[in-house]
Amino acid sequence: RTLKRDIQAALDRDPAARNALEVLLCYPGLHALYVHRVAHWLWNHHLKTLARFISHIGRFLTGIEIHPGAVIGRGLFIDHGMGVVIGETTEIGENVTIYQGVTLGGTSLEKKKRHPTIGNNVVIGSGAKILGPFRVGDNSRIGSGSVVVKEVPPNAVVVGVPGQVTFRDGKRVPQAIDLEMTDLPDPAAHAIRCILERLQELEREVETLRKELPAPSPPFGQSARDRAPRNP
Repeated sequence: RTLKRDIQAALDRDPAARNALEVLLCYPGLHALYVHRVAHWLWNHHLKTLARFISHIGRFLTGIEIHPGAVIGRGLFIDHGMGVVIGETTEIGENVTIYQGVTLGGTSLEKKKRHPTIGNNVVIGSGAKILGPFRVGDNSRIGSGSVVVKEVPPNAVVVGVPGQVTFRDGKRVPQAIDLEMTDLPDPAAHAIRCILERLQELEREVETLRKELPAPSPPFGQSARDRAPRNP
């Protein structure tokens, strides 16, 4: 049942997946997940060095590094996956989607919870870095290339470096898993657009005031004849 569920997750979230056999043979995210399950079992049974070795073999074969201590929920789908790093104290909820180059990393050298907790139905875009022992809320999306260093509320969209929490058109993110990355808001572009709009308003106000001002009077002692232009 677990294998069937994992294959179905790939078929549902990757339009390039054509059938179950192709997913089983050609998807490194699925292979890395099963290597992790073996390593995680060994880790929990105090065979930590062997668990790290199994994890290392999985990294060599798939390009995906998952520490055997990480806790991963049902329905995880790692698409492409090359360069994905998941740290020791990471916790991942159900139906999470991770693209290539993602890092779920820590920011502390102490032996404690130092990696993020990812909620359910979260989508993490390629190249995103989530660093620290905070929670990413359910149904959130992390934009490609974003660097997230603080907690993310549920139903949020995060973009930028450092990551800024935004909402699409002021509305909550739909509950269904949304893999679309082309319509993410750009807070920097929005700020620049606001500045340009304000600048245009100020220019119009200055032009209006300039028209309302009276014409300047001639200097004292200068006649109209003196002010008239002369032919060369």
